[in-house]
Amino acid sequence: MHVVRAAVLPAVGAPLELAEIDVPEPGPGQVRVRLAAAGVCHSDLSLSDGTMRLPVPAVLGHEGAGFVVSVGEGVTHLAPGDEVVLNWAPSCGNCHACSLGEVWLCANALSGANDVYARRASDGSDLYPGLNVAAFAEETVVPVGCVLPVPDGVPLIDAALLGCAVLTGYGAVHHSARVREGETVAVFGVGGVGLAAIQAARIAGASKIVAVDVSPAKESLAREAGATDYVVASDTTPREIRALTGKQGVDVAVECVGRAVTIRTAWESTRRGGRTTVVGIGGKDQQVTFNALEIFHWGRTLAGCVFGNSDPARDLPMLAEHVRAGRLDLGMLVTERIDLEGIPGAFENMVAGKGGRALVVF
Repeated sequence: MHVVRAAVLPAVGAPLELAEIDVPEPGPGQVRVRLAAAGVCHSDLSLSDGTMRLPVPAVLGHEGAGFVVSVGEGVTHLAPGDEVVLNWAPSCGNCHACSLGEVWLCANALSGANDVYARRASDGSDLYPGLNVAAFAEETVVPVGCVLPVPDGVPLIDAALLGCAVLTGYGAVHHSARVREGETVAVFGVGGVGLAAIQAARIAGASKIVAVDVSPAKESLAREAGATDYVVASDTTPREIRALTGKQGVDVAVECVGRAVTIRTAWESTRRGGRTTVVGIGGKDQQVTFNALEIFHWGRTLAGCVFGNSDPARDLPMLAEHVRAGRLDLGMLVTERIDLEGIPGAFENMVAGKGGRALVVF
């Protein structure tokens, strides 16, 4: 056992506690990783408040990168010192979704979250890995399928962002919405995922990219990512977006918030025949309604999007090429660098709609 510091969620709705935990040596097919950085994602907040349900007490954090400390029996392609990105949603390769090549819908991707992976040092009580990888800790032990090599040319700390925000935002644009050169795009929510989606739309060659957020303070950040226009969210947002697009509406809307009103607004902001991709994770109480006539009349498409419809093994090398070419700026997603003690404050900022990505740097 090794004692390390971690941010522990003791119960749903309870505040995070900074604690020492015992992390075991890796068993067969496992890898021990020393974290270099971990992003604070809205999904972590959704786990802490019960919107998403997984076993507790848990160590959250699913967007991270670090280096291998040791490997268990049977792990032959990794060695101590190797730099890796954590993959919180490993595909099993055997379920129906995996057989179709839709690895982002793997039925068993989160099975590891139900297994005890560490214990509190103070009393030996069990701890679960929030979304498989428990990145809000100085070190973690994960199945080998939960790590991927950091691509050449990507700094290790920046690589943490590839693990969720960038794969999700980029994938939403390229794999789910399939934005084509010259199309117009609106991105709702200028957080870490939204900023990645804006950059992805720019890379795709979108002719107009409208960023939408409740905060006027995020305009400069959105424009730095590639937004050509900025709209402060209100009841008139669809009308404002139509005014920016020849009274038509955008070809594609990407919703990164997960609220019923935002999903409905994104859908209304697209042209007739337009496409809306929903990335944000909302609660069961967020009911979105449509009438049958408008569905027929507008001919729009509304689609869910899990993890950007991404295959990390396939997509990380492609993202790295964009980074090396200067097309994708990982660092600009980060608006706050914190330590473990700063995670509760980062949660508060997400609730308040402040900033982009907070990054825990170890």
